[in-house]
Amino acid sequence: MKVLWHLNLLFSPLLLCPTLTLAKTNLSAIGDVSAVFSNGSTPLDDDLRVFEHFVAKNSTMTCESDDHVSPFDHQVRGTCLGGWLVLEPWITPSLFYQFLGGSETTTALDMYSFCEVLGAEEANKQLRRHWDAWVTEDIIKDLAALKVNSLRLPVGDWMYVPYGPFINCTDGALDYVNKLLDWAFKYNLTVLIDIHGLKDSQNGFDNSGQTSGFQWTSLLNNWPQGLITFEHWPIRNARWMGEFDKQTGEYTSINYDNIQHALDVVEIVVRTHQNHPAVLGLEPVNEPWQFTPIEHLKRFYWEAYLIVKTHAPLWKYVIHDSFRFDTNIWGGFLSGCPDRALDTHIYQAWNIPASQATFYNYACQQKKAIANMEREFGPVIVGEWSLATDNCAMWLNGFNDNLSGYPMLPCKYVRCPDPYMGFDQPGTPVDPSKPIQGPFGTGMNGPSYGMCPIDRDWMVEDSDGMNWMRAPPEVPKEFDGTDAVMRNLALKKINTFSLVGHGFYFWNFRTELPEPRWSYMLAVQNGWIPSGASLNIDDVSRACEKEDNGQYKCVAKRGMISANLLNGIRSCLSRDPTLESQGTNTSQFESMTDEDLASAADTVFNDFWTKYRLEGVTCDFGGVAQLMESDYKYVPRSETPSNSTKNMRWTTRRFIIIVPLFLCALIFVFVLFGKFMLRRGGDVREATLRNLGAFRNSFGRFSYALLGDANVQN
Repeated sequence: MKVLWHLNLLFSPLLLCPTLTLAKTNLSAIGDVSAVFSNGSTPLDDDLRVFEHFVAKNSTMTCESDDHVSPFDHQVRGTCLGGWLVLEPWITPSLFYQFLGGSETTTALDMYSFCEVLGAEEANKQLRRHWDAWVTEDIIKDLAALKVNSLRLPVGDWMYVPYGPFINCTDGALDYVNKLLDWAFKYNLTVLIDIHGLKDSQNGFDNSGQTSGFQWTSLLNNWPQGLITFEHWPIRNARWMGEFDKQTGEYTSINYDNIQHALDVVEIVVRTHQNHPAVLGLEPVNEPWQFTPIEHLKRFYWEAYLIVKTHAPLWKYVIHDSFRFDTNIWGGFLSGCPDRALDTHIYQAWNIPASQATFYNYACQQKKAIANMEREFGPVIVGEWSLATDNCAMWLNGFNDNLSGYPMLPCKYVRCPDPYMGFDQPGTPVDPSKPIQGPFGTGMNGPSYGMCPIDRDWMVEDSDGMNWMRAPPEVPKEFDGTDAVMRNLALKKINTFSLVGHGFYFWNFRTELPEPRWSYMLAVQNGWIPSGASLNIDDVSRACEKEDNGQYKCVAKRGMISANLLNGIRSCLSRDPTLESQGTNTSQFESMTDEDLASAADTVFNDFWTKYRLEGVTCDFGGVAQLMESDYKYVPRSETPSNSTKNMRWTTRRFIIIVPLFLCALIFVFVLFGKFMLRRGGDVREATLRNLGAFRNSFGRFSYALLGDANVQN
């Protein structure tokens, strides 16, 4: 392919005039779609590619003369089929229980090591059992019944061009892709094919197929009991596009062979599925990390776009924002090119814990950013989102691993369910007699005594909106506000993603553990997400009214350390000096403490947040601020507790008062009963002695000696 590109450079001046001639006639598709990547080479200026319905310009990576034969005027409202063809341990943990307690040579963390550790034959046997069970025709039928109109299908490049341990390991995977496309067509669904994993990993995550940036550290952890340990997150890497320098945060070289491999895979994917009517389009790579050289990434996107348009002219073409949802980066890119869309992923599972209002506002706040991108780039799809507001889902950050500091609050545990593919799966069920087992990553996460972490409940909020800090992971039923919070959050997210964007795909369609915040099917079943047919209800269209109209204010959390509040105030004033010119300055807060300082911080935080919230500023300021409704006024908890707090306190008081009273009454009854029995026994004894002739002496006691019975003792 590189040779073809050099030939293209040589002869393109000769081809330019004929190309323009064709453009004036029937715009027949012509042009070589070979990669522009080679060592140091760049595309020729004004190198035009003429297609049937538009003209592509290599020099600017833009298009013109679009006939708009397939306008992107229909929203996608769908979910992702994650964990099926690209394994993720947190989605289907039963596949990975067999590696608990493993060594450095017998532990798998991702798809790559799954094939490597088990070997092609055994791994393929297990994968086929998994493929048969995880996505079925009945599930696709159920999703269609929920009025989903599209599915996002993650695939790996190794399925189309096997390499390394994938050779023979994933044999048969394409048969399941074809089954899925047929099922989707049968139930009137479209499918966006998403190349989720590329050779040498585009982001270092396990969801790319290979956990890149990884090392065993067991040698340094041989005490107290010879632990098997590893490190990943602090040294994460992504080598798809080249060699990355962790010290500078930049790539020192570009791997053109890997980029070419990815383009070859794109062409094979398109050629393989180009005629299937269920295919909506292609996403050439999922989540390339934020350090990916942007110009090289854009050039890759451009060349992949030309490949798609050459072989499948009406396919949609979706590119991920590389965790940089910025109009300065994407504005103007692919301008004028038909069928393009930008994919962005919006999660709150990694947000700092906060009040309900803070999560609500964050969800609605994305609306302006999406609208701006729609204006500057074009159609925007939220390709992944969930209802998770915590990091509790087991192995969410990797097999037996976690990000440093996560989860930030305690998690709720449930019994680990039986394996979805049956008990023939090695390592299942989880051994209920064992605590959490190694190998151990950066953080602690995994099944313990047959129990698995899933999420944490939302408590009904009290007046200061801070009982989420004090709430247990599993809240008593009478104080559990989870259903209401999840329903409200879902409506606000759908409002944001569908009113100004081109739709969404929920991640994921289901999870093995009962995690409705990550399972579309369970979330709909719980009543949190309305089915597709109901997405136009008033509840959705009005879900963000308070947030859009500014009916919240940013206030300081109570009980915070004074130094941290001061730091938050300084942050606001340093970012907007005009606040000081309005009479607000740092020095006046230095001597304040406790409620005086918090009240002053309320003013600074709210002024700053109100001024900049539409630009994406969040109400956090180092974790010392949160959103509350506009009529909120802080009242010390000891003065006027909220209804929920009153109820809890009254319940506690009743418990403290009633239980001792009950015990006292019980003791009193026992004493009375004892006295009665003693009195009764005494009466019987006295009657017996009288019958024997005994009589009371002057001291009120019977004189037994007069009876002459030596067997009767006083």
